Amino acid sequence: MYIPGLDFTLMWESLPFILQGLSYTLGIAIASLLLGNCLGLLLTLLGLVPNKILRGLVRLWLSFFRGVPALVLLFILYFGLPYQLHPLTASIACFTLTGSAFMGEIYRGSILGVDSGQWDAAYALGFNFMKTMRLIIMPQAFRISVPALSNVAMDLLKGTSLAAMITIPDIFQNAKIVGGRSFDFMSMYVLVAVIYWILCLAIQAVQQRLEKYFAKRYGTVFKVKE
Repeated sequence: MYIPGLDFTLMWESLPFILQGLSYTLGIAIASLLLGNCLGLLLTLLGLVPNKILRGLVRLWLSFFRGVPALVLLFILYFGLPYQLHPLTASIACFTLTGSAFMGEIYRGSILGVDSGQWDAAYALGFNFMKTMRLIIMPQAFRISVPALSNVAMDLLKGTSLAAMITIPDIFQNAKIVGGRSFDFMSMYVLVAVIYWILCLAIQAVQQRLEKYFAKRYGTVFKVKE
C-alpha cells in the first residue's frame, strides 16, 4: 500500500531505534503516575481536614498545578532552578506534580460521590476517620474514579513526549533524530503517533478490566459492556 508522504520502508527500518526510547517513555509515565497518585491521595486527605488554612493551601496547590502548562513547569524545573536537575529527575518531578493535581481533584470528587450514609454507618460501628476511609470510602471512591484516572494515565503517557525538549532520549526524541537524518519527519511522526496510540489502547484495556473487576466484586456503578 502506498500513501503519499510516507516511507514505510524507512518507518520499518527505524522502528528498532525508536523503540529504544520506550523504556524512558514508559518509565517516566509509570513513575509519575505512581508518585502522582500517592501525592494526589495525600492532598485529597489533607483537603478533608477541618483546618481552613491547610484546606486553602491544598486548593492553591491543585489550582496552580492544574493551571500551569506542563512544558512551562518542565522548563522551570530544568532551566530555572539554581542547581540543574538531571533531565530524567526534572521530567518525573514535572509530571508527578501536574498529575497529582488532577488526581487529587478526581479523588475528591469520587469521595464526595460516595453516599453520606456510608460515613454515618461507619461511625456508628465505631470506626475512626482513617479506618472508614481505608475500608469503606476509598474502595468505592476508587471504583468511581477508574475512568477519570485512566484519562490522566493517558495524558501522562502522551505528555512524556515533552521530555524530548530537555534531551530525554524517548521515542519522540528518537523519531526526531531519524527524521532529521532522513529529512522525512512526516513518516517518523506518523510512526511515533501510532506507537503512542497503541500504548493508550493498552491503558484502555486495563481500564476496562478494572471496571469489570469492580462491577463484579462491589456491584455496578456504571454498565460495562461485555
